[in-house]
Amino acid sequence: MTRAEPRFDAVAIGASAGGVNALISIVKALPASFAPAMLVVMHVPPERPSSLACLLGEHCALPVAEALDKQPIEAGTVTLAPSGYHMLVEPGRSIALSFDEPVLFSRPAIDPTFESAALAWRERLLAVLLTGASADGTAGAAAVRAHGGTLWIEDPATAHAATMPESALRAVGADAVVPLERIGPMLAELTR
Repeated sequence: MTRAEPRFDAVAIGASAGGVNALISIVKALPASFAPAMLVVMHVPPERPSSLACLLGEHCALPVAEALDKQPIEAGTVTLAPSGYHMLVEPGRSIALSFDEPVLFSRPAIDPTFESAALAWRERLLAVLLTGASADGTAGAAAVRAHGGTLWIEDPATAHAATMPESALRAVGADAVVPLERIGPMLAELTR
């Protein structure tokens, strides 16, 4: 029996307030065979180094690391936006770290990652917008949908902070509105 080619080459996830626990619940459901590259943007304060990579790595069967500038994006890995930098996807599908102005007071911000990933992967991108207390992610969600990508938004009823998912839902809708506890298992199904 041959395995079908995965529908998505990349999964981009954005989170803010309440995002650490949400991300843990998602990555712990991923099998070691999870094929798409995963890019994660979590709002973290720039004045201190983030321990998010170590924390997620303890719960994830995939390699987890902070992004490095010009790093190629690899399938089956989880790459995190580092504190103080926007994480962009270059046309050749490598990482570019940017010190551009904060977006809605955040750097890293979700919008630049979603927007650049939408251009790079188009219909081969799945973007997942989670809990958060700002409208960051809304413009990125619009770009994902405009370029043929798929957008899942956490059900605001399960979000620690519902502002982010509600903002995107109002502005652009979603291909699926998913309770947090179902997101990880649904991602895991992508490789079955």
